[in-house]
Amino acid sequence: MSSSIPDAIVLPVFQKEFSPVPEQFKREVDPSVLWKSTRAKTEKALEKRIFHQDGPTLALVAVGKEGSNENARREAARKAIATGVKAARDAGARSIGVVSHNILTHDAAVASKLAAFKFTLKTKDVEPPLAIECLSEPPQEESGLDWKTGSLYAEGQNMARELMELPGNLMTPTVFCKRATQVLKGLPNVTVHVRDEAWAAEKEMRSFLSVTAGTAEPAKFLEIHYNGAPGSNSRPLGLVGKGITFDTGGISIKPSANMKLMRGDMGGAATVVSVLTTIAKLQLPINVVMVAPLAENMPGSKATKPGDVIVAMNGKTIEVDNTDAEGRLVLADALTYISREYKPHTLIDVATLTGAMEVALGNVFSGVFSTSDELWASLQSAGEAEYDRFWRMPLDEDFGPQIYRSNADLCNTGGKPGGSCTAALFLKAFVEGIESENGAEPLVKWAHIDIAGTMDTTREGPYQNAGMTGRAVRGLVEYARQLAKSS
Repeated sequence: MSSSIPDAIVLPVFQKEFSPVPEQFKREVDPSVLWKSTRAKTEKALEKRIFHQDGPTLALVAVGKEGSNENARREAARKAIATGVKAARDAGARSIGVVSHNILTHDAAVASKLAAFKFTLKTKDVEPPLAIECLSEPPQEESGLDWKTGSLYAEGQNMARELMELPGNLMTPTVFCKRATQVLKGLPNVTVHVRDEAWAAEKEMRSFLSVTAGTAEPAKFLEIHYNGAPGSNSRPLGLVGKGITFDTGGISIKPSANMKLMRGDMGGAATVVSVLTTIAKLQLPINVVMVAPLAENMPGSKATKPGDVIVAMNGKTIEVDNTDAEGRLVLADALTYISREYKPHTLIDVATLTGAMEVALGNVFSGVFSTSDELWASLQSAGEAEYDRFWRMPLDEDFGPQIYRSNADLCNTGGKPGGSCTAALFLKAFVEGIESENGAEPLVKWAHIDIAGTMDTTREGPYQNAGMTGRAVRGLVEYARQLAKSS
């Protein structure tokens, strides 16, 4: 709890009570009287009123009707806090105090820091960042979540948002690796390896390198280790992120309309590096290995052509039917590498993989394909807690004929029907250790998360501006936190 005087105070308004103003900021007229004098409705979610007075400006926001469950109530509170922060900022406040009465301070911090995020490359009239603090006495929260954890969760998501917003000329594979190295510098138990194309060639990552053949921009293979449980003999959690820093589609070139959004095609890599960074800052007692194959997909003179057949790291042959289905090609070798070299107990890959996922789930849910019911249940629980939600999709061999129709072992496209499902089934062929042998549990629990739909949004929300979203950072960080608690 701070003793400084903020420019504005955000007060959530509940149906049955008003949040108390901290003693040092109380004035003659109670906020409840001010609220009622404007005929504001407490039951109307996100109804807000701004009151300028002697001292900090008051931003009152209605939380609205209580949700049907705890997660819904938490999300309603987040939206109210975020709405108040934006209202205070728009009223000219540069320092804001948040009262988190009846709200997890973790959620108040998440909402505040996400709402305050602004991406700009302008050189004039740039607003300084908001200073936001909690004015409530920190309660003893048994969950282990507090203002600090919420701030770190939000900072992680904002990190991914910024990485994804940067245009392709400012976010090349080389720049991505430099940014990640700078952010992680000085964090304990973290080791960063930036691999080049020669290293990838030595590892026989021909599928990955086939994507970068058409560009002059060098590809990189980023590998990061977090050793938060150095005395543990347990295998690590594995994370893989697709890192196409700009995707033209290659020879199968995309339409020019909205192609600039393909600066965000490295959203999977941005997500997993932000997740690992947050895990390290939280100092979770788990071990994590993260890899991100980073490349541009360009239609140069040496680019892979439709119909070419390549041999992946695991020896499988792949017919490249469409060079715009490049994400699965870079992920194929990355999945083989991490599952073979480190044998993680759980392996999660994140990718802006298929337009079909946006058609199926819009930008509400990230699609999950998993070989493990247990892993899916854990991801679902974590996603619901942070309202960074997931939806399980079918991972079924009956989709197989669509990608086994080639003269090669696999075809990198399966046609329009079930496009996200065929892509996930393609990736499954490159994860080692997910098959049960002699009735034993599989060595690896695997989940593929397709964030093509949740990568960006055109809708303005209380804590999510139109643009790149940074999902599913919070859901995955919460998954890792719950994993650490149960270990």
